Amino acid sequence: MQVVLHTGLHQTDSDRLFKTLLRNRDGLRPEGVAIPGPGKYRRLISEMLNALGDDAAAPDARDVLLDSILDEDTGHVDRLILSHENLFSVPKIAFQGGAVYRKAEQRLRALREIFEDDRLEVFLALRNPATFLPALLEATPHDDMAQLLHGLDPAQIRWSDLIARIIEALPGVPVTVWCDEDSPLIWGELIREFAGVEPTHPVIGAYSRMAEITSQEGMERFRSFLAEKPYLNEIQIRRVMVAFLEKYADEEKLVDEFDLPGWDQDLIADLTEQYEEDLYDLGRMPSVTLITP
Repeated sequence: MQVVLHTGLHQTDSDRLFKTLLRNRDGLRPEGVAIPGPGKYRRLISEMLNALGDDAAAPDARDVLLDSILDEDTGHVDRLILSHENLFSVPKIAFQGGAVYRKAEQRLRALREIFEDDRLEVFLALRNPATFLPALLEATPHDDMAQLLHGLDPAQIRWSDLIARIIEALPGVPVTVWCDEDSPLIWGELIREFAGVEPTHPVIGAYSRMAEITSQEGMERFRSFLAEKPYLNEIQIRRVMVAFLEKYADEEKLVDEFDLPGWDQDLIADLTEQYEEDLYDLGRMPSVTLITP
């Protein structure tokens, strides 16, 4: 069985993505894809990993998990999709000890041990630290960025470092990443990648993220355009999406506004440039698939 772990990151539309997956659950079931509701396993997995620490999992740990996760009427399962944005940590301790998700490797190794006879895959979204850090701060009880970062310099955050640690901890495990900023353009492709189905497989809500940042008139025109041209392929549709977003996107929904002491435009520009360089490095890493528009 293939086990897909969606591990966040925090503040990257994780719940929206999973809700879209759930909308497609019935259509994917005949493909052998199981998408259980998160209430069946998130707390159970966290409690199991917290109890394990560095210890080995019990021989029946997989059976215990699957008995809780899978319904009796699920049928034959070839691919199991699990989403847990707090798998590495809860937001308030994301940088505990001045490190980026310092327990990520430990927790992923434990899950690989539990699913040792299955094929594991890791999926996670990335986000520009210039907007990720302020958004994460708002999701914690911390009063300021210093409390959140535990001495870590924002300029030291390289997502490629985190991915490299994951690859080293899980040799041979495929890792798929994408930029949260690109989600409106690649939403349907993400759902298909999670499900492991063909690029032509129909997806309910493939344009739902685009609709959130586009005017009603723009989406009506976009859907009419697609209805008139059903022969367009995925690459052509992507170009059409870009054109409609350029004309009909709601600018207020495209801008993240944060007012943090010491966070001026120069710092934001530096972090953004660093993020773009980091993505270039990620795209060249072995075992990593970077989904781009």
